[in-house]
Amino acid sequence: MTNNKKIDGKLISSTLKDWIRSEVINLLDQGKIIPNLAVILVGDNPASKVYVKSKSKTAQKLGIGISDYYLPSNTSQKDLESLIEKLNNDSLINGILLQLPLPDHLDTSSLLSKINPDKDVDALTPFNAGRLVSGTPRLVPCTPLGSYILIKSRLRELSGINAVVIGRSLLFGKPMGQILLLENSTVTMTHSRTKNIKEYCKKADLIVVAAGRPEMVDSSWVNKNSIIIDVGINRVNLEDGSYKITGDVNFDSVYSVVKAITPVPGGVGPMTIACLMFNTLVATQIQNTIPPFPWNELHTKLNM
Repeated sequence: MTNNKKIDGKLISSTLKDWIRSEVINLLDQGKIIPNLAVILVGDNPASKVYVKSKSKTAQKLGIGISDYYLPSNTSQKDLESLIEKLNNDSLINGILLQLPLPDHLDTSSLLSKINPDKDVDALTPFNAGRLVSGTPRLVPCTPLGSYILIKSRLRELSGINAVVIGRSLLFGKPMGQILLLENSTVTMTHSRTKNIKEYCKKADLIVVAAGRPEMVDSSWVNKNSIIIDVGINRVNLEDGSYKITGDVNFDSVYSVVKAITPVPGGVGPMTIACLMFNTLVATQIQNTIPPFPWNELHTKLNM
């Protein structure tokens, strides 16, 4: 625990990755099992390319096998389904990640539903989403899981707290809300149609922001006991032709007021990739009938 207001995602993710590496080594020592992750990238989205490269680099450092499948932007639905089915049936592949967003002509929901739930390291299949809602998750979406670990680094007891989630996406907002409900938090889900979002936030113990609006939350939205998790990442062009990367929270405005806050960059982002590696480890354990380490106890391994 620390008195520093800034929640350091780089440091916490580094500690998590060290632990994952030790677990991967244990798997290898016990049964010559090497976790293997397949990443599918369709098209030439620059941000996705950078992200996939970072995932591959991290996997290699942790002893996790990585197979990258780079497909042209005109790849058909049928061909992509065939690749997913091939990976589902490959016993050497433990995790499958379909990098989003996909080109517009592809049916994302249908393709995600084709992934074997036991290999669904993004935890976005209807099966894994349903397990989370029912309170029996095994694989949890990476960014909400990373955010949860950051929250637990500053707030160990979440039962009864007032938590506001801004954003209701399938990728983040909805699963984040479900995770907090599992912890018995009182959760208010807000979104673009919510009236007076600021009023909900001003009373909250925890605010998790994934709105996609640069610096939307300022000091007038928060209180001295607020813990802020900023999931946004926005590229803002400046007058001199350069740009800056900012979150959905005005960090400089909010920092002096709140109890704790994640920076952007350096907060939630590093945790997402670390949690992807954790999910690959868990998927490997599930497929080899090894009891997986509980996702909601990860913070106990990080000496936070």
